[in-house]
Amino acid sequence: MNAETPKAEELNLPQAFLLLATNDKDGEPYVPAYVLRTTLAGAILAELDLLGAVAVRGKHVRATGAAPESDFQHQLDLIREKSRPHTPKRWVSMLESRAEVRRVYEGMASLGIVEHVGEKHLGLFRSTRYPEKDHAPEAALLQKIQAALGGSLSDSRTTALIALLQAAGLLDRLFPAADQSRVRQLVKDHWPSRAVMDELRMIRLAEAEAAT
Repeated sequence: MNAETPKAEELNLPQAFLLLATNDKDGEPYVPAYVLRTTLAGAILAELDLLGAVAVRGKHVRATGAAPESDFQHQLDLIREKSRPHTPKRWVSMLESRAEVRRVYEGMASLGIVEHVGEKHLGLFRSTRYPEKDHAPEAALLQKIQAALGGSLSDSRTTALIALLQAAGLLDRLFPAADQSRVRQLVKDHWPSRAVMDELRMIRLAEAEAAT
């Protein structure tokens, strides 16, 4: 890791999630695009929650009045300026965006963590992948998660990341031997990841109905 590359604890949750959700070698996500977009939206809410910028009051997400500096000021402004409040699930649906996935990836590319690799198809279309360039941040994240799953005291950022990976169906892939009772204990009260699971469930139901 060079001097400019952030340490694991300095990555925000959307960055940490995308880093772990992407194949190191070919730069392709492990999950379908809709899962990536939806979980990233939940990670943004989780980041704002950790910063104290939003909180769930009753059934709705509300801005707290605090305005800490973050990469997600746009999303915070949307939550603050909405004339009527929305549930966590509704905000996940509203915040999911292909452009936001790309923005977070490009931010990590600018930090030297992943590499922007473009491919042309038929000379016209272009797809982008983000293979890993510096493994140290991901290795540090995996070490922190492994320690938390093994029973060590988990900080709130690591707990949130575990909950998001679980919601996306990635935790079993990354940690197949994880104690499921420990996982449930860690993630049970994490409202952004519950909102992600609820939204993914609705998307899959809609797809199943459309296929019949």
